[in-house]
Amino acid sequence: QVQLVESGGGLVQAGGSLRLSCAASGRIISINDMGWYREAPGKQRELVATITNGGSTNYADSVKGRFIISRDNGKNTVYLQMNSLKFEDTAVYYCNARIDSWTGGFHNYWGQGTQVTVSS
Repeated sequence: QVQLVESGGGLVQAGGSLRLSCAASGRIISINDMGWYREAPGKQRELVATITNGGSTNYADSVKGRFIISRDNGKNTVYLQMNSLKFEDTAVYYCNARIDSWTGGFHNYWGQGTQVTVSS
């Protein structure tokens, strides 16, 4: 069984910062891409940022220059440093990872989500 557990969400004023963490655990052989997505009320889930196991990154235009994604392969953990937060960044943030596990092959896994609320 593979699990992704997120932490670090909360309430912050506009212009502030938060750091999200997501740790993968279980019968893991390897992890390919990891990333963060978000879902605001009444909107579809959208990509925020992704990072390959080699460290290449990709960002949504709306967060470029403000958010930084990173990972610690030794800890099977991905981070999202969010700076200069805006009201429109308010959403539930979900961690995603493509993981090869002992239970059989590569599968896409999702965390339970963590709420980020930015007050204007």
